[in-house]
Amino acid sequence: MTIDVTAAPDVVREQLAQELARVRERSRGLTTAILDDGELLAQHSKLMSPLVWDLAHVGNYEELWLLREAAGIEPMRPEIDDIYDAFEHPRSTRPTLPLLSPAESTGYLDLVRRKVLDSLQTARFEGAGRLHEGGFVYGLVLQHEHQHSETMLATHQLRRGQPVLGLDAEPPVPRDQVPLPAEVRVPGGSFVMGTDDDPWAYDNERPAYEVHVPEFWIDTTPVSVGAYRAFVESGGYDDERWWSRRGWEWRCRSGKRAPAFWIADGDGWSRRRFARIEPLPDDEPVQHVCWFEADAYARWAGRRLPTEAEWEKAASWDEATGTKRRFPWGDTLPTDQEANVGERRYRPTPVGSYPAGAAPCGARQLIGDVWEWTSSDFHGHPGFCTFPYAEYSEVFFGGDYKVLRGGSWATDSLATRATFRNWDHPIRRQIFAGFRTARDARPARRDRADRADRTDHPDRSAGAGESTG
Repeated sequence: MTIDVTAAPDVVREQLAQELARVRERSRGLTTAILDDGELLAQHSKLMSPLVWDLAHVGNYEELWLLREAAGIEPMRPEIDDIYDAFEHPRSTRPTLPLLSPAESTGYLDLVRRKVLDSLQTARFEGAGRLHEGGFVYGLVLQHEHQHSETMLATHQLRRGQPVLGLDAEPPVPRDQVPLPAEVRVPGGSFVMGTDDDPWAYDNERPAYEVHVPEFWIDTTPVSVGAYRAFVESGGYDDERWWSRRGWEWRCRSGKRAPAFWIADGDGWSRRRFARIEPLPDDEPVQHVCWFEADAYARWAGRRLPTEAEWEKAASWDEATGTKRRFPWGDTLPTDQEANVGERRYRPTPVGSYPAGAAPCGARQLIGDVWEWTSSDFHGHPGFCTFPYAEYSEVFFGGDYKVLRGGSWATDSLATRATFRNWDHPIRRQIFAGFRTARDARPARRDRADRADRTDHPDRSAGAGESTG
């Protein structure tokens, strides 16, 4: 649903209550509704927390911000604050903590929520300070829990055992029969990057500022499984020419020869998706590739990853009117006609889907389906100001992190917009990430034989992080 923060306070309160109920239903649908206590307490991968940690963590975060900070209510369980502080304990060590049991976690969440709904009845949204303006603190908590639900889905993908997610009932995918060009042109010039207007935007999306971007070309759709398979089968993982120095070191150290969850199957390929083995779908956007893999493919194809500014301009800038859009199609939240978001299905949709979600430049699927790696390191915008706490964004600036854009099929609509910034280590593959490529606006591309002697590639990598947990 769309929350109209300019509506009458009672209307906003009702909308927020509905969204709080919806996100909690999603969290429980990925945990206590489908898994027993042993599965919830287990660590299914060293990369991820036990699911019961995520569950209690979202309750602790909600108590901190909606009860303690926003409503001034005394702490309910201060002794667990350290346990559920994501910055105090790396994911690999969280199983050793004295975690709340699944029953204790759900009881805690229910108690916090009852108090939150009580305090919501007297909440103010204007004139009560920046934390409350436009319902920002509620947006903070809602987006945080939805991000953890996506993290939970990544844990489910890494989990071994019997399938527990129902993958069969999927809505139809909006398609058209119009042949699409391989790439679209984005004119050069200045555009407004970031936002000053979105009431729920994070600090790293602010402030808005003018950026000049030279003319460039960008893929109409994300790179498909079939296109990436051609890179794999041509020996791309064994040819150092296509890899940055650090990327090649990662490839040799890790021994990887294909995206995560791909399985060599005789002369073909299959994949593991939420504990099920199925044929590899060539028409879907490739996902579960790290930044190094995306960068190597782009080099092999004679192209490059788009910069973050290029991606945002392609996704949000209407050249004809000189205006910025919140989404490629306009300012309204995505429905099932514009984008594959919100866990409507448990996989990306075929490339070229969602004609109603196209950007002014003609590119499709910039929102949803897969997070898209960019070439950019994670930094604050010029004039960045931390709000409401440094650990959300600022502590990750200048580190080993690359920026991802656009959201995935697992990202809720409340946490998708053209200015939303995600970030992670360039080695991360468990996230639902893919990419599209770009090129400078210049005469015809060189053929692959001409490109092959470019062995001294500059290493553009830097970046690493845990934006969703």
